Amino acid sequence: MKMDIHEIMRHLPHRYPIILVDRVLEIEKSKRILALKNVSINEPVFMGHFPHYPVMPGVLIVEAMAQAAAILAFVSLEKPASKDAIYLFAGIDGARFKRPVGPGDQLHLEAELMREKNGIGKFSGKATVDGQLVAEAELLCAYRQIPAKDC
Repeated sequence: MKMDIHEIMRHLPHRYPIILVDRVLEIEKSKRILALKNVSINEPVFMGHFPHYPVMPGVLIVEAMAQAAAILAFVSLEKPASKDAIYLFAGIDGARFKRPVGPGDQLHLEAELMREKNGIGKFSGKATVDGQLVAEAELLCAYRQIPAKDC
């Protein structure tokens, strides 16, 4: 299964400037996902990180891996993101950054479901550019209902 940005936006609640997945290249329900993030000099973060040598912050690389994992989770649960539910970070373990990512790079994001129980999923994530590992981490994410608010 592949997804373009329109389908991704049906599965993720994120919007500009924090949506960090541009395309899903492969997805195996309840197993793994391979997604793509095109890194552009036009992204707001590069105005300050760093103007003389633009580098994508490591936390955004981990966030991109988590967004790919969330797409996998929503597809596996057969529940798209909604105003009533969200997938939240619950933990990050063993994050390692191997080389910088900058404008012009295509960041390939892979997340593999290690286990899931009671709406909490543990994923093995990795990010590569040109086949080289740039980051890896184990991600813990939790599916949660959003409580209704009286207005």
